Amino acid sequence: MAHIIVVGNEKGGAGKSTVSMHVATALARMGHRASALDLDLRQRSFGRYAENRKLFMDQEGLDLPTAQYHPLPEVNAETPEEQRLSEALETLEETSDFIVVDCPGAHTRLSQVAHSLADTLITPLNDSFIDFDLLANIDGDAQKIRGPSIYSEMVWSARQARAKAGQRAIDWVVLRNRVGSQQMVNKEKMRVAIEALAKRIGFRVVPGFHERVIFRELFPRGLTLLDLKDTGVKGLSISNIAARQELRDLIKALNLPRVRVTF
Repeated sequence: MAHIIVVGNEKGGAGKSTVSMHVATALARMGHRASALDLDLRQRSFGRYAENRKLFMDQEGLDLPTAQYHPLPEVNAETPEEQRLSEALETLEETSDFIVVDCPGAHTRLSQVAHSLADTLITPLNDSFIDFDLLANIDGDAQKIRGPSIYSEMVWSARQARAKAGQRAIDWVVLRNRVGSQQMVNKEKMRVAIEALAKRIGFRVVPGFHERVIFRELFPRGLTLLDLKDTGVKGLSISNIAARQELRDLIKALNLPRVRVTF
């Protein structure tokens, strides 16, 4: 069976699509059969990335390792949204080792169903207490956790439902994005708060991406930093090398089945 990787939270701008693009492309480049679904039916960042990639390869005559992007089946009065998602996943199971699902930055029925189907759930989180509020409510000094957020409770419900159905547990990974390079008081408070919450509600904390132009500037061509050599770029800047290492560290930390990092 395909391993389902869901990238989601209910806030915009945390880097969900960036993480989805890089994880899916990295898996394809390591020789795995990777597929992708974009559940943000309005913004379609992942979908547009896939379209940009296909157009660029056609124009340049390239055949880059690529996750196969699949749109959801057309909606009609007899097909509820959750059935569309289930049908898409059932179709992809036969031809995929991994299915990466990019969720919208809002609570939707599609997103809720996707979370319940995740084998690995990646929740990108900007290194800010504004974003931390997605996971838990804290006191004014950021010293005490008052309780889990609605999003955390939704993930907990999904875990409970899977346990009752005898399915394997969701491996929930919180990815700290845009972490500052300097040792700041707020950064340390975030670290302490996240680690305390991880023990309380059961997720793993892994390092994410720093704020680097390379993670965004290749989007119009549907590329990632792993594609640069194949597109004729000779030599990488120090920043690009660091970005590559960040992606390598992320893939290792996800601890996905049968994945050995080779880039």
